[in-house]
Amino acid sequence: MAESPQFGTDPLALERQVCFALAVANRSVLAIYRPILEPMGLTHPQYLVMLALWQDSPLSVKRLGHLLQLDPATLSPLLKRLEAAELITRSRSQSDERQLRIELTAAGRRLRRQAEQIPAAVVAKLGVSLAELETLHTVLSRFNTAALAANTPAADTPAALAADTPAALAAR
Repeated sequence: MAESPQFGTDPLALERQVCFALAVANRSVLAIYRPILEPMGLTHPQYLVMLALWQDSPLSVKRLGHLLQLDPATLSPLLKRLEAAELITRSRSQSDERQLRIELTAAGRRLRRQAEQIPAAVVAKLGVSLAELETLHTVLSRFNTAALAANTPAADTPAALAADTPAALAAR
């Protein structure tokens, strides 16, 4: 690896680590959201749930977990707190009782009007242009897609699944 004047040659230099930069940026950005969300009675994870529901309600817990990339054990307490705050309801699907439906209440729908001010407030506090944020979003989305693909077990890839079809097994 060529020496960079900014980082030197140590591959373990803290300031070279993408994981460190992401972790610090995450904490810093969430610290901006905290005082903005507090008057609404929301934490940042609860805000993400509400964003998904404001976009599309009702949602199954499974679909919500997929959208937010959260497992049921993480999502369940968030939903319980939002239900206790009377922002959502949880009910069994009438067509499939195994599915739990999450739906906004009237109060949850009304909260959206107040939340519409959040993106502009965050942009103002960050002091960066909307274009910079859009570029960052694009890059982070690519990173996330790559990380998800890298964490998918080889047995779950489309090629591996196709290799286990009856025709492929018979050809072996």
